[in-house]
Amino acid sequence: MAAARTIAETEGWSAVTVRRLAAAIGYSQPVLYQHFPRGRPEIIAAVARSGFAQLEELVAGADDPDALAQTARAYLAFAREHAGLYTAMFEMPSLNRFASAQTPPELRRGFDALVAVLGRGPGADTRAELFWSMLHGVAVLERDGRLPAAQREERIAEIARLFS
Repeated sequence: MAAARTIAETEGWSAVTVRRLAAAIGYSQPVLYQHFPRGRPEIIAAVARSGFAQLEELVAGADDPDALAQTARAYLAFAREHAGLYTAMFEMPSLNRFASAQTPPELRRGFDALVAVLGRGPGADTRAELFWSMLHGVAVLERDGRLPAAQREERIAEIARLFS
């Protein structure tokens, strides 16, 4: 998975193939298929799950009065600093299922960390979905140069205000 992440971060996901990964880690393609029977889609799904676990760690510790802004800042920084990983998590077709009984635990824990920052109670999941959606939108729009980076802190403050 580390090799897949490295290739994706430097060359994009189109460069991540089973053949390329096998060569990068010094194993044969059949060995990779023993670990990932569905091939590239399963590798991408595993990489994405590792990203959700990493993202959960970043947002789980936010419990101060500025937790919403702190979480938004951490989320946006993660999306910027790990663009290839973020793409696997949110933009590529995925074997990972969201919001279902088949949701992998890493995804669920990441979502639950957002719920915890926002506060439990009626509508907590919906609020977390909207918070997540807003952060994702900002991350993608910033990445694509559609929102000026100079106003990031102003956006973060407004998002925190909207959800406080």
